[in-house]
Amino acid sequence: MDMRRLREFHPKVTFEALVPMIRRSVRLLASVIAALSVAVPSASAAGDWPQFLGPTRDGHSPSTTLDVVPKEGWPLRWKAAVGEGFSGPVVVSNSVYLFHRSEGQEVLSAYHVTDGSLRWKHALPTSYSAQSGGTEGPSATPAADHQRVFALGASGKLRAVSATEGRLLWQVDCAERFGAESGFFGFGSSPLLLGDRLIVQVGGPEACVVAFSVSDGRVLWKAGTDEAGYGSPVPRTRAGQQEVLCFNRAGLLMLDPANGAERARFPWRARMHASVNAASPIAVGDGVFMTSSYGVGAVLLKPDGKTLRPAWSGDESLSSHFATPVLVNGFLYGFHGRQESGPDFRCIEASSGKVRWSLERAGSGSVLAAGRKLVLLMESGEVRVLEANPEKPVEKGRFQAGSSGARALPALAFGRFFFRDRAHLLCLEISH
Repeated sequence: MDMRRLREFHPKVTFEALVPMIRRSVRLLASVIAALSVAVPSASAAGDWPQFLGPTRDGHSPSTTLDVVPKEGWPLRWKAAVGEGFSGPVVVSNSVYLFHRSEGQEVLSAYHVTDGSLRWKHALPTSYSAQSGGTEGPSATPAADHQRVFALGASGKLRAVSATEGRLLWQVDCAERFGAESGFFGFGSSPLLLGDRLIVQVGGPEACVVAFSVSDGRVLWKAGTDEAGYGSPVPRTRAGQQEVLCFNRAGLLMLDPANGAERARFPWRARMHASVNAASPIAVGDGVFMTSSYGVGAVLLKPDGKTLRPAWSGDESLSSHFATPVLVNGFLYGFHGRQESGPDFRCIEASSGKVRWSLERAGSGSVLAAGRKLVLLMESGEVRVLEANPEKPVEKGRFQAGSSGARALPALAFGRFFFRDRAHLLCLEISH
């Protein structure tokens, strides 16, 4: 064999020639690892309600069955005195976590699911003062898994504590770190726990949305420069790709959860300064539904190449002041109108915005879904159970469960209904 010809076909490869190939391989591997880390859901057992809007971040409880509602209502299992706030309960395994304010401190408390006994509490002093009414306590609902609990305080202090003993693991002052302002009602967007990262709508010129490492609070990425809203980040998968929907004060940001890359944005904000976007976005097929008050109304956005375009919009369909609607079999159920005016509760067709029915002056509250049933917790402390029926409103039961001030989103977990009113955290046993 002619060795000279062999050397021509197999030239000597130097390390310098391999460097660009190695760098490309490392970047590709890092991208794959980042994608896998957020593709794996956070560890939670069937029946848990581990964060705002539940295990699927859409207000649905897959494990709860609602059949007959007794005339006297679901029986009280236990109740515990708590401090001020609009932060809702979350439930993981045998613990219920609540974030509230008591005696000048923001307190993250863990209660036993079965009897409400206090397991532990972690308190940090706060000097937050409400500027536009509302509560002096926290509004953002915690997120939790079996190892950690994460909570964002009204002044922007984000903390992670041990789920078993309440020991502080790390904390970040978001106002100081990112130049974020507290807004009209303090920091109130609930953190999203997604794999190995905690995604928080911070708001401000240095970062609108930030992803933190759950293990140590390191910043993994930052995105946007818009002010924060009060809607909370929502994950979804579209065309095989995972993305996070963030409804901030300026409108919608659609982000890649692996690296924070912006995939799309759409402006949606009232013209008046004293306004907020408070309801969380809802994935409707490959589209996104958003709703607000102050004359701007609702919109269904559909992808058009790399942009988003309204399929329909208007202020007469489902304009929610604060509460996030739920989507059941192509229909949206939620509150329409300003909170202080006594909003309607209605059903609309998601694809068109057409109103199917409306309960006028129903009052303000929040709504969850369990199968084909809706659970409404009214601000008055009354619970109403309706069928998720687009043809007509069918009430299955109503009862007074607590006192007034029930503005926090409740939780459905392990056959029980957890909620807070002005002064108590309550657990009701759901009859099957």
